[in-house]
Amino acid sequence: MVETGIDILLREARTRLQGRRIGLLANPASVTADLRHAAEALVSNGVRLSCLFGPQHGYRGDTQANMVEWKGFRHETLGIPVHSLYGKSREPDASVLRELDTIIIDLPDAGARPYTYIWTAVLMMRACAGTGTEVIVCDRPNPIGGELVEGPLLEPGLFSFVGLFPLVMRHGMTPGEILTMIDTAGEPACRLEVVRMAGWKRSMYFEETGLPWVLPSPNIPTADTAAVYPGTVMLEGTNISEGRGTTRPFEIIGAPWIEPGPFADALRGFPIEGAALRPCRFTPTWDKYHGEVCGGVQVHVLDRERFRPVRFGAEVIGAAAALYPDRFAWSEPPYEYDFEHPPIDILSGSEKLRKSAGKKTGLAELFRSWDRDEAEFSRRREPFLLY
Repeated sequence: MVETGIDILLREARTRLQGRRIGLLANPASVTADLRHAAEALVSNGVRLSCLFGPQHGYRGDTQANMVEWKGFRHETLGIPVHSLYGKSREPDASVLRELDTIIIDLPDAGARPYTYIWTAVLMMRACAGTGTEVIVCDRPNPIGGELVEGPLLEPGLFSFVGLFPLVMRHGMTPGEILTMIDTAGEPACRLEVVRMAGWKRSMYFEETGLPWVLPSPNIPTADTAAVYPGTVMLEGTNISEGRGTTRPFEIIGAPWIEPGPFADALRGFPIEGAALRPCRFTPTWDKYHGEVCGGVQVHVLDRERFRPVRFGAEVIGAAAALYPDRFAWSEPPYEYDFEHPPIDILSGSEKLRKSAGKKTGLAELFRSWDRDEAEFSRRREPFLLY
C-alpha cells in the first residue's frame, strides 16, 4: 500500500516538530491511511498545532459551489483558530504566519489545473516566503495517475484562481511536484520541504494505491468522477449543466434544450476512445437548471489509459454549439474572482476553445495545438518529478 506524506511525517513528528509552532492547511480528505484526520493525528503525536487553515469548500467540506465563501471559526475540540482561505481573501494573513515556525500543507488534488487547492497552497507558499515561515508539504497521489498529460498550457494573460502558473489542464503531477516546480520559479522562494510518498508509481490510479477514498470536495464523490473532471469542468464556462445537483457530477451532463439521442449521436461522431456514452435525462436538485428536466448523456469511462477527458470536454462543447447554436451560450464573468475574462477562457487556458467551438475544423486544429503544448509541458515538468 502507498504511504502518503502525512503518514510518513507522523512517524518522525515527536522529534522533528517538537517545540515548533505549527499551522496546518488541510480539509476533510487530509486523512491518514486509517482515516484519522491529519490535525488530530499530529496532536496525538505530540505536535503543537497553533492554528488551522482551510481551502475552498471549507475546512470541514461543508460549502458547495464556486465563490461560496466561508468564515473562520474556533475548532470545537482542539480549541484553536481555523482560518478561511476562501473568504474575504484567498491569502493567509501575514501577521498570523509570523507567529508560526512551520506550515504543514496536506491537501488532496484532483489532477486538473482548475482545481483550486493547489493555488491555495501556492498563495500560502508565497506568503510564507515573505515571512520566512518554513513550509512542509505532505505529498499525496494524483488520483488519475502521473503519466498522461493533456490540454493546453495556460496562457499567462489568463492567470486566475483556477491557474496561477502555466500548467496544462491534466498535469499528471503530485501536489509536492507542482509546488516544487512553482516554488523554484518563484522570487523569492520559500523554505520548502516535500515529504515524499512511499510506494507510489506514476502509472497508478487511485484504486491501486490501497488508500481509502475520501471525497476531496463535495462534487468529486468518487475516483470515477476524478477521471472525467479535467474535461467536463470546462462546462462551468457554459450554460450546459456539469451535473451538479445529481449524484454523478461531471459524469452526467446536459441541459433542458438538449435531446439525449441526437446529442449522443453527435458526440459519437468524434473519436472518443475508452468511454461509452449513455443518453439520459436528469433533474438537478440545485445549481444550473435546478428542478428542470435536462437531456444529455452520462459518460462511462471504460479504459482510463485511452480516455482523454480534456478532449472529451471540448467535444461536448463543440457538439452543443453546433447542434444548438441558438441555445448554447458561454457563461459570463465573474468566475472564481476573475471579473474580466470569459470563464471558459480561464478554465481552458486560452480563448482558442471559445473561438473554435461549433466550427467544422475548429477542434481538429485546436487539438493539434494541444499536441505541441503537451510535448512542451512534458519537457518542462521532467526535472521536478519525484517518482
